Amino acid sequence: QVQLVESGGGLVQAGGSLRLSCTASMSGNINKITRMGWYRQAPGQQRDLVASVISGGATNYADSVKGRVTVSRDNTNNTMYLQMNSLKPEDTAVYYCSARGVHYRGYEYDYWGQGTQVTVSS
Repeated sequence: QVQLVESGGGLVQAGGSLRLSCTASMSGNINKITRMGWYRQAPGQQRDLVASVISGGATNYADSVKGRVTVSRDNTNNTMYLQMNSLKPEDTAVYYCSARGVHYRGYEYDYWGQGTQVTVSS
């Protein structure tokens, strides 16, 4: 199992910044976390990728956030961060942390956090 604890959401004015954190804790037969990512879901919308980072550090961003968002990861404590700058009202959504855990036999499973609300006022 992988438990994900998110923090850092809140209310911010347009143009402001927020930093989200997600810490992953492994248990059972999961002995490695490879890919971690942030997704977001606005009311009535599908859940979409915001940014992801693999254990080697390579990152990927949605076009809508490129240049405004930076994802990073501390592998020593399996914590991922999302620094969001120049926030826009359309960034308002519930942000979910995701992690891919690897079973000692090689199976992979995706785990999700509970989500943290980000609201950007105009």
